[in-house]
Amino acid sequence: MENEPDHENVEQSLCAKTSEDELNKSFNLEASLSKFSYIDLDKELEFKNDLIDDKEFDIPQVDTPPTLESILNETDDEDESFVLEDPTLLNIDTIDSHSYDTSSVASSDSGDRTNLKRKKKLPDSFSLHGSVMRHSLLKGISAQIVSAADKVDAGLPTAIAVSSLIAVGTSHGLALIFDQNQALRLCLGSTSVGGQYGAISALSINNDCSRLLCGFAKGQITMWDLASGKLLRSITDAHPPGTAILHIKFTDDPTLAICNDSGGSVFELTFKRVMGVRTCESRCLFSGSKGEVCCIEPLHSKPELKDHPITQFSLLAMASLTKILVIGLKPSLKVWMTFPYGRMDPSSVPLLAWHFVAVQNYVNPMLAFCRGDVVHFLLVKRDESGAIHVTKQKHLHLYYDLINFTWINSRTVVLLDSVEKLHVIDRQTQEELETVEISEVQLVYNSSHFKSLATGGNVSQALALVGEKACYQSISSYGGQIFYLGTKSVYVMMLRSWRERVDHLLKQDCLTEALALAWSFHEGKAKAVVGLSGDASKRKAIVADRMVEILFHYADRALKKCPDQGKIQVMEQHFQVVLMCWENRLYDAMIYVYNRGMNEFISPMEKLFRVIAPPLNAGRTLTDEQVVMGNKLLVYISCCLAGRAYPLGDIPEDLVPLVKNQVFEFLIRLHSAEASPEEEIYPYIRTLLHFDTREFLNVLALTFEDFKNDKQAVEYQQRIVDILLKVMVENSDFTPSQVGCLFTFLARQLAKPDNTLFVNRTLFDQVLEFLCSPDDDSRHSERQQVLLELLQAGGIVQFEESRLIRMAEKAEFYQICEFMYEREHQYDKIIDCYLRDPLREEEVFNYIHNILSIPGHSAEEKQSVWQKAMDHIEELVSLKPCKAAELVATHFSGHIETVIKKLQNQVLLFKFLRSLLDPREGIHINQELLQISPSITEQFIELLCQFNPTQVIETLQVLECYRLEETIQITQKYQLHEVTAYLLEKKGDIHGAFLIMLERLQSKLWEITHQGENTKEDPSLKDVEDTMVETIALCQRNSHNLNQQQREALWFPLLEAMMAPQKLSSSAIPHLHSEALKSLTMQVLNSMAAFIALPSILQRILQDPVYGKGKLGEIQGLILGMLDTFNYEQTLLETTTSLLNQDLHWSLCNLRASVTRGLNPKQDYCSICLQQYKRRQEMADEIIVFSCGHLYHSFCLQNKECTMEIEGQTRWTCYKCSSSNKVGKLSENSSEIKKGRITPSQVKMSPSYHQSKGDPTAKKGTSEPVLDPQQIQAFDQLCRLYRGSSRLALLTELSQNRSSESYRPFSGSQSAPAFNSIFQNENFQLQLIPPPVTED
Repeated sequence: MENEPDHENVEQSLCAKTSEDELNKSFNLEASLSKFSYIDLDKELEFKNDLIDDKEFDIPQVDTPPTLESILNETDDEDESFVLEDPTLLNIDTIDSHSYDTSSVASSDSGDRTNLKRKKKLPDSFSLHGSVMRHSLLKGISAQIVSAADKVDAGLPTAIAVSSLIAVGTSHGLALIFDQNQALRLCLGSTSVGGQYGAISALSINNDCSRLLCGFAKGQITMWDLASGKLLRSITDAHPPGTAILHIKFTDDPTLAICNDSGGSVFELTFKRVMGVRTCESRCLFSGSKGEVCCIEPLHSKPELKDHPITQFSLLAMASLTKILVIGLKPSLKVWMTFPYGRMDPSSVPLLAWHFVAVQNYVNPMLAFCRGDVVHFLLVKRDESGAIHVTKQKHLHLYYDLINFTWINSRTVVLLDSVEKLHVIDRQTQEELETVEISEVQLVYNSSHFKSLATGGNVSQALALVGEKACYQSISSYGGQIFYLGTKSVYVMMLRSWRERVDHLLKQDCLTEALALAWSFHEGKAKAVVGLSGDASKRKAIVADRMVEILFHYADRALKKCPDQGKIQVMEQHFQVVLMCWENRLYDAMIYVYNRGMNEFISPMEKLFRVIAPPLNAGRTLTDEQVVMGNKLLVYISCCLAGRAYPLGDIPEDLVPLVKNQVFEFLIRLHSAEASPEEEIYPYIRTLLHFDTREFLNVLALTFEDFKNDKQAVEYQQRIVDILLKVMVENSDFTPSQVGCLFTFLARQLAKPDNTLFVNRTLFDQVLEFLCSPDDDSRHSERQQVLLELLQAGGIVQFEESRLIRMAEKAEFYQICEFMYEREHQYDKIIDCYLRDPLREEEVFNYIHNILSIPGHSAEEKQSVWQKAMDHIEELVSLKPCKAAELVATHFSGHIETVIKKLQNQVLLFKFLRSLLDPREGIHINQELLQISPSITEQFIELLCQFNPTQVIETLQVLECYRLEETIQITQKYQLHEVTAYLLEKKGDIHGAFLIMLERLQSKLWEITHQGENTKEDPSLKDVEDTMVETIALCQRNSHNLNQQQREALWFPLLEAMMAPQKLSSSAIPHLHSEALKSLTMQVLNSMAAFIALPSILQRILQDPVYGKGKLGEIQGLILGMLDTFNYEQTLLETTTSLLNQDLHWSLCNLRASVTRGLNPKQDYCSICLQQYKRRQEMADEIIVFSCGHLYHSFCLQNKECTMEIEGQTRWTCYKCSSSNKVGKLSENSSEIKKGRITPSQVKMSPSYHQSKGDPTAKKGTSEPVLDPQQIQAFDQLCRLYRGSSRLALLTELSQNRSSESYRPFSGSQSAPAFNSIFQNENFQLQLIPPPVTED
């Protein structure tokens, strides 16, 4: 390895031989190898619903699967061994093997002994399937292989492996690595090592293309890093010496590989890396002492199938000279299947190939194995119990011996026979799709390795005989592509896409075959289909488009053989396809044949006219097919007049004028060719006008645009116009819309600056009369729209404007009036047009707003519109009150009172004011800019009391500008007691509001008390409850701001009012009401208990004359309910107090532990002066230790300005920790403490020298129990963590309340403290959660 050549020099020398053009042309693998055509699983399995042939059968299941020993002890003559123990190593001297022949067998007489059994060859399938495979030479790689052999003595190529890179091994031990652009990336190994190890006999690249395994003819194995080109492992003891490596393959596990040597043994290689040392452990899977394996194939799964249940077994297929074995490497070694070949030619090559296929809607791996001319397919499944079952599918009988089998996708396989012919086979139908001769590849054979010539030829005769045709290492498949290694070249083959297959036939002028192939794609009967995805309808549509192109191509070729001249009968006879097109309704094809074949453009028109003219003349409705034909006729006429061919292309330039003249002459014919006596004149123009007037006139307009102003063109235009007028104006069969379209067309033509047409002006007057004075009032909007289009197209110059306005007003064509008034800038009159038009009346608001707000109109015009709107304000309000209010607020804000005076209708006034003042109506009005006087708001409130009294309170809550006194008078006038109470409360007269609500409650209670006993349903009881709830809410809202006497003045009368009906005789009150009233009374007691002391409530009840006579049983329920509430609140208070005490105790313990914890300095010297604190004795100096571990003299810290004043106290900061943040502001102390920039310190109150007894500092430190700065910082931090009321303040408040008689923190017995209570604070929130753990 020391003599490896310089990789850079090798790469440069090899790359110099290949030109850039060759690289780009040769490596055309759809784009380049960088885009290997991965066949997506969905595309591979698109026919997954197809079932297997009926001939398939299952291998009989056995109770006990065969063991390794039973296989080893089989007595069959062709038995082979399968052992787990390592075989006896053989010591055989190695010999030089550099000189051996790797040329193609097909280059000489191969002498195939199986020719005697050839069957009759299948017919050539080219005509049915076309060219299925595309093969191309990789010129870049091929040139560099030859260059490497010449310049660096790399030798001939011997093996190939393909992934996203291409690796080629040579006979002198080099591995050439090519990238996706055919550039040489790495040259691995050296010729000196090649002389020691021999030729590279096998290659393998792992899944992620990061490692390469090289097997050598003398038995060694090397592993390379493909990213760096570094040699990772050199393995010399993985198998017995003196045997060549025939196969080496990575499994899906990158740490596991399988190798097969020329002794017929199979070994498992496990790669490990322990403590940075790469190792390789070898285990013998199969010993060649009793039988020889010559082919191995591990099951590889694509990334999308990595979770398939089969992959966990890591299956490995092995082919010996007598049987096939399928074993599982994981989780433990196990034989899953053995299958004997039977009798066959000993010189045939055993072949194995795995692929995932879809069978009966399940995707499972299928193993194809063959030897000779029969291919067997085995489907591998895993059942629910975890066991693997192997099912034999229908086998494939061939008429040739195979030397290679490759899956290209799940339905298509590619076989290589012994005379180097490729056969593409459809697996399910066993149909041969194509045969390709590849003898030009000069395929490399592995015969010398199977004979182990490099180690002395110590192999069995059977293996050497098989090796004559072995080419395992010369063919590699990847991503749906197959790579073939020749002695001087590399070829790649892949399936053509369906388009390529069709195009390939077209290039060879096989039009019939191309059409047949496309039809098979269309019907889904084609084989080896690539490039068609999606559902069936989508695939058919894509193929159908291509078939149409083929038909056009076919027609072009056929038309070129058409006679240039002759009788029309001869032409018709030649073009029988015309009749076929007409019979099959292929109208486009018919037109195409006429135009291209005979240069005939009029005959298609005549044919189409004969179809659509009769039903139109008879007044019948056209069928869908006739409508399609009519539309084609219009498009065809348009194309002919524009010089374009139908349906695509252009008419030859020399024919364009002739075609235009022919079409015009055809259209203006007086009668058709086979006219009946009843036929009206100008039938063709009449038919087109009846079919689609607007579109036909559009065709003429486009044609007139293209006309040059020569004499003939002007004559044609005038002639067409005259005919149009004659046909439409003198005929009553056309609708107003059709007549309007004609005159709109004429107006546009007359309005052109270069107009040469002449139209009698009286015709326009006749049209105006026709549209404005119809015999009936039908189609009013249609007639108006037609006239408007006519005017907008320039036809207004043809009319007298005053007469037009009069007729429009008479016909109620308000859009016409608007059009005319806008031309004269009479915008105020347009308002009348909108108001009179029922279809557009609501658009008047936007119109007025646009005129008054958008610049461009004069002041006089805006004033006239403003005045007009003011005059019609009542009509506008009745039309849309919210829009009218928005308009008034925007443009009439200073004249609102005037608007109100104009609104005499009270209902309209109410709707207007509600839209104007109530923000809930949804209009966007700035009330501040509006500046409405209170009197207007109060007028609205009065109207609201009249028309919608239930909404008064809700409206008052959103209104702003009104006076309370006047509003109260209005509500009292209309006896809206709840509204009056709301206003009195807002005014501040709580007692007055309460009296009104109390009076209303008492009246409701009186109604209940004096109603008849026979009433089943009582709606008034619900009124009592609602009124009581509103009264309680009033008392609760205001009790916080009243003293104890004022509270009692509210709550006790309410309690009296609820208890008064219960004092009456029980016989006068139904039992149902009695229970309900007791419940309501209890609700009042519960509500007032939060504001009135419990003793006061009991005292008031007991002082009542009725209850004071010893009848406590009547109020027993009330008192017990109050006591239950008291007990509940007492329990809640005690629990809360306990939690608070525990919380406070924990906080104080945590604080005490924090401030008493000692600090451990990291060093015994000052971090500034670097002197030990014990040795500095110049002055009395304190030692300051920070929690970060740094230690300082206080004098040193003062010199470094590491002090700060916070709340009047001096705080120290660590110099080292804060030196990088000197630019920071001192006010950021709190955040810096959290981040560790300013570290709390502990000051040791002893000087650095020996203290004397009289030291004043020491006395101060020991005699005064004050908090030091570090304790103060800790306490401040604790306070910040628990923001809110102090725990001590909470406990003080609670203890004061607990000492009182009520035991209730919400007691109102002491009015003065109640105002300042913590619990009365609105921001007080009790947070009963575990406190956060602070950082030490």
